[in-house]
Amino acid sequence: MADKRPILILQMQRMGDLILSYPLMIWLARQYPGHPIFVAAEETFYKPLMPLSPAVTFFPWAGASVLKQHSYELVVNLSIQEKAALLAGEVTADKKIGPVQTTDGNRFVHGDWQLYRTSLVKNNLYNRYHWAELNALDVIPYADIAATRFDTPRTLPTDVNKIGLFLGASEKSKRPSEPFWASLVQELLSRGLRPILFGGPAEKELGNAVVKLSKAPVLNLCGTLGLDELGAAGQTLALFITPDTGPMHLAAWTGLKCLNLSMGNVNPWETGPYQPGHFILRADMDCAKGCWQCTRSRLHCHDPFVPARIAALAARMAAGDTQDKLAKMRLPGLTLFQTGKGETGLYHMKRLDNAPPDDERLISRFWQRFFGSRFGLWQNTEAKKAWARLAQSCPEKAEALLDCIPKTSRQFTHGIKTGSLLDTSFWTSAPPVARPFTGYIQMMLENGDYSRDAWRDAMVHLEALINACR
Repeated sequence: MADKRPILILQMQRMGDLILSYPLMIWLARQYPGHPIFVAAEETFYKPLMPLSPAVTFFPWAGASVLKQHSYELVVNLSIQEKAALLAGEVTADKKIGPVQTTDGNRFVHGDWQLYRTSLVKNNLYNRYHWAELNALDVIPYADIAATRFDTPRTLPTDVNKIGLFLGASEKSKRPSEPFWASLVQELLSRGLRPILFGGPAEKELGNAVVKLSKAPVLNLCGTLGLDELGAAGQTLALFITPDTGPMHLAAWTGLKCLNLSMGNVNPWETGPYQPGHFILRADMDCAKGCWQCTRSRLHCHDPFVPARIAALAARMAAGDTQDKLAKMRLPGLTLFQTGKGETGLYHMKRLDNAPPDDERLISRFWQRFFGSRFGLWQNTEAKKAWARLAQSCPEKAEALLDCIPKTSRQFTHGIKTGSLLDTSFWTSAPPVARPFTGYIQMMLENGDYSRDAWRDAMVHLEALINACR
């Protein structure tokens, strides 16, 4: 029997993106038994993580010439880099998913879900699909994803009092300030807990500043541990307090209980800890829900993160309190979530205070159900049910979406006749409630080179939206 052709994943992004690709690697190994799985990634990230990663063969970018020598069963490009799109275009494969650039310079995104993810740029307020699942939905059956169960994080004995604090993030806006960390160190110590500072080489100066400000006997490991050593050290911690960053995903993957301080321009529905049983704190303000880039005079979403409250919450988590007890804590200006699976079988953030759904939650649920029905995850009735609830609870938002439909129809009619948009600001000029649809359609039209087939597809999607809103 001839050897089975390999599968190639291109993941040239940062550490967190690589770790969020691990579920895809597992699903592909099950979906394509016996097929080798090759992963092109940054060596500085994949090499120290190899003992923790699924059983795949990693290649550095320097090995691209070797990758070109193979014929593939499937290529999945999860990278936004041009060199990855070029490689995806150069290799031979039965099927290609994600950005692919041809030798004449044309670039197309293959796969409904990869195109949907592309449409989220500056447009992710109402997105409810996690990156780990968007990586896979074009190539892995939905039922397999929904049926997958990951272990919940460890709950260590109550006499384990070490709390890890990961200080850094890819952008300063996504992490707490030095005074916050210093005050949190003091608050944890006052509760009999032992904080330990973690960070990579880029956080070495930050760690020293926190130690100096706290004036406390705190262990500072910033810049001293490799990724593999960080994973090992995490086995001894009761809790890991961290902004949205790569080491958070490493901690979650290795079973370390995480408290994610979700601040700045991040959306935890997309990049929160993927495994079930972790906790996310997010500011309960409109601008903190799916923010792409802060446009205010300062980072107001940082204000509710008060060190004393975070320390009190951490102490309860380290003691093993149930989610029912945690839900009773007063955290003014903050919302506490726990990660898990929702009724769809996909990633879900359960709001622990059981507050009734607001506009954002109901609109997000509708668009999740709508795109899921369009791309074959479930029946159209799911979108209809979500719409009925939205229309009943948020009539003004529902009316704004309905008012947008005639204008959208005129755009499409003009496009079918002329091949171009009537208004080039089509998606941005729509009300926010409609932008998940207009943003996706405009991206789909660009991806289809504004061909007649692309316009026809747009009209079919519009008809489906009208049907869902009846």
